[in-house]
Amino acid sequence: MQQQSSAQSETRPIADIEPETDTVACCGDIAVCQALAEGRHGDVFNWLGMHQLTLDGKKSLVVRAVLPGALEATVLDSKTGKKVASLSPVADAEPLFAGTLGRRTKPFAYQLQVRYPDAELLLDDPYRYPSLLDEKDTYLFCEGRQQQAWRFLGANWQECNGSKGVLFAVWAPNAQAVSVIGDFNCWDHRRHSMRFHQGSGIWEIFIPGLVGGEHYKYAIQAHNGYWQQKADPFARSMEPSPHNASRVPFDECWDWCDASWMTGRSQIAWHKAPISIYEVHLGSWRRKGHDGRDYLDYEELIAQLVPYVVAMGFTHVEFMPLSEYPFDGSWGYQPVGMYAPTYRFGSAAALKALVDAFHQVGIGVLLDWVPAHFPKDPHGLARFDGTCLYEHEDPRRGSHPDWDTLIYNYGRKEVQSFLLSNACYWLQEFHIDGLRLDAVSSMLYLDYSRKPGEWAPNQYGGRENLDAIALLQDLNTRLYTSYPGIMMIAEESTAWGGVSRDVGGGGLGFGFKWNMGWMHDTLSYISRDPIHRSYHHHEMTFSLVYAYTEQFILSLSHDEVVHGKRSLIEKIPGDDWQKFATLRAYYGFMWAHPGKQLLFMGNEFGQRHEWQHDYSLDWHLLQFEPHQQLQRWVTDLNRCYRQLPALWQRDGDGAGFAWLDCTDAADSVLAFCRFDDHGNALVAVCNFTPTVRLGYRIGLPKAGHYAELLNSDSHFYGGSDVGNGGGITTEHQPWQGMQYSALISLPPLATVYFQWQEQD
Repeated sequence: MQQQSSAQSETRPIADIEPETDTVACCGDIAVCQALAEGRHGDVFNWLGMHQLTLDGKKSLVVRAVLPGALEATVLDSKTGKKVASLSPVADAEPLFAGTLGRRTKPFAYQLQVRYPDAELLLDDPYRYPSLLDEKDTYLFCEGRQQQAWRFLGANWQECNGSKGVLFAVWAPNAQAVSVIGDFNCWDHRRHSMRFHQGSGIWEIFIPGLVGGEHYKYAIQAHNGYWQQKADPFARSMEPSPHNASRVPFDECWDWCDASWMTGRSQIAWHKAPISIYEVHLGSWRRKGHDGRDYLDYEELIAQLVPYVVAMGFTHVEFMPLSEYPFDGSWGYQPVGMYAPTYRFGSAAALKALVDAFHQVGIGVLLDWVPAHFPKDPHGLARFDGTCLYEHEDPRRGSHPDWDTLIYNYGRKEVQSFLLSNACYWLQEFHIDGLRLDAVSSMLYLDYSRKPGEWAPNQYGGRENLDAIALLQDLNTRLYTSYPGIMMIAEESTAWGGVSRDVGGGGLGFGFKWNMGWMHDTLSYISRDPIHRSYHHHEMTFSLVYAYTEQFILSLSHDEVVHGKRSLIEKIPGDDWQKFATLRAYYGFMWAHPGKQLLFMGNEFGQRHEWQHDYSLDWHLLQFEPHQQLQRWVTDLNRCYRQLPALWQRDGDGAGFAWLDCTDAADSVLAFCRFDDHGNALVAVCNFTPTVRLGYRIGLPKAGHYAELLNSDSHFYGGSDVGNGGGITTEHQPWQGMQYSALISLPPLATVYFQWQEQD
């Protein structure tokens, strides 16, 4: 950082210093001088700073510096503070200054005392410092195997030769010249031209004396001579639109208090554990201010969101993307700062505090992650160094037709390291418990959303994106190895086989896959009038045909309550009583169905309006009893779910499920059993018509008394209170493939859970 000089040290006046030789001679020739002065020389560290050279047969030291706006510059010995030389402007190459150092021939630590029209500053010359890049780091980066690239690319605090500063490093192999521009150099690309490492394509410079929070970008000159300003791909903090600058991170660390959670997480086999996820868009879960337009910050979210998720009984919270994005309407799914937590809710440290707070109360934190594409914003990754660097050069593979975005070049090793390191960054630096990968289908297929002739086949003539497949397999393998206890989740909407199968078995290696088919079918079913549901019974049963082909998460996400699809409660026909009763019955079916659960915010209390990212959820609805009762039902479902291993222990095992009746389409009734590892059963019966069915016989796996654990028609949840007096007792009459059975009162538009109870 530039600093105003202190009192004059005890040195000779500048006029008494031995005069330097011709400044142009110090720089080789005028063409070199002009290139240095204009910040377009590709090898500045061989020229700027202090160097030995031979003039007139004598060895000497020369100091060269580009100092825009300077009137005068002097070289000071850092050890003694003495002035040892003056620098003069190079003719026809302003603002380049140069000068020799008289009798001294061995390089030493120095500073530059520079006089400007309005100030005199003491500068620590960045060109006196060596490269701080590690060859092993850059080698792994170029090999596609670097998992910690953010530690040396971007802006990182370092200490060199006793000086603390920031190492800036950026990958731009095809650039002619690259400079750091920012608050600290008046955004002048001539001041801090970077050192180029030809083997890796990385440019770097160590600038001492900076402070956290300063804005910066990279000025990049392409080989056609055109200059462009780019945000740092590895920036860990960014300025909002319209300027979109990167920011030097603050030199701080978070003192985590979640060691117990992190240790325990690594011991959990999540496939055989309860997982109930609350999906949250932090910008619209709840807002504040007199007009309700201000975001809650992380501290307020700790105070409000954390206890709410705990009270609701969810096991995990899933945040929609938090990597920096310029357009609110993208909901974070078009990020330009993959390593920068968005500015909207507070600092990176505050985000860590939120994750820490969730962990301390036993709630896991998942994060939506977007490796499928990136936007074309001019300050972003598009044609980063004047060429298609991050994106595939062939538009048939590098351009996304649906979202007008660009697709990563998954076959490029450095891009692989960029994405792999980014996944590690969120898991390691923020203790995130898992990543949900957005739009995986668009990664897997070369012809995704493309017409014939708009896509190029792979080398075998197929439609599979082999580079993306290899990336996903490598990513999942590395992450599960490096971060025990995490969950990798794919949003994959096709019938691609083996999404959650081990890589060794030919799968993609994810832990879970969203069950998009179940979601589409069942929402279609409940959107029909009850009188028509009998003709579409298969929409509720078909998911069990393929339920064990993957490790599924049943997702009712944000995508189902936007763009004219209506909120869940408003998808359902009928009056309000039927809407709420049907939604309660549907949730009861969902929680008992094989697979884990995900519910988007607002659906737990019957949000009426479609989700709008610019507005808070309609929390005022909770003053009305039906919404309170629906919220209570979801809370009790979560409580019951977590307490009953039959509902989650054998999600991936077909022997953990048995239909009692999947063919009663005429009555729109479904009945089935879930079993835990010890054979204990949970019986679920669902009635999707408004007709009460008295004396409805169901098969039961064991003789004895079955307690009625939950009944969505209870008056506690807003129902008509048709029930079974607390339980049922079996008769020795085989039914529905079971040795025993019982007659039950089946409430209208309801789901009822029964559990066998051991008698004293």
